[in-house]
Amino acid sequence: MGQFGARQAWLSITPEPERELPEAVAALRAGGVPSAAAVEVERTRAERLVTRGSRRAWAAYLQEAGALARNAPATTELEAARALVLDVIDNHDNLKLGLPRFTTVRTRPSRVLRRRKRGLA
Repeated sequence: MGQFGARQAWLSITPEPERELPEAVAALRAGGVPSAAAVEVERTRAERLVTRGSRRAWAAYLQEAGALARNAPATTELEAARALVLDVIDNHDNLKLGLPRFTTVRTRPSRVLRRRKRGLA
């Protein structure tokens, strides 16, 4: 893992979300084209989570972004932001599968967990 240990391995998969999500999340929050200040707030938040946060806090941010995308009105103005957020999160989740000691911190519920909750597994 190079300079990262297992506890910091999640940092190796943040560049795409950290770079692409802030503008899209700001657009979803604004319900359209966000102001430069709103984008900067999201960039600062993402940067702070990566540089000072935990894997759990980062997962919570991604869950929040996913919820914003899923609950946003289906407008042409927001479609690109919705699609980007959902694609980035899906890709991020797939990359997490390669992390050492992958545990229960996920941004989407696994089929196994859903089956267990229903008493099927």
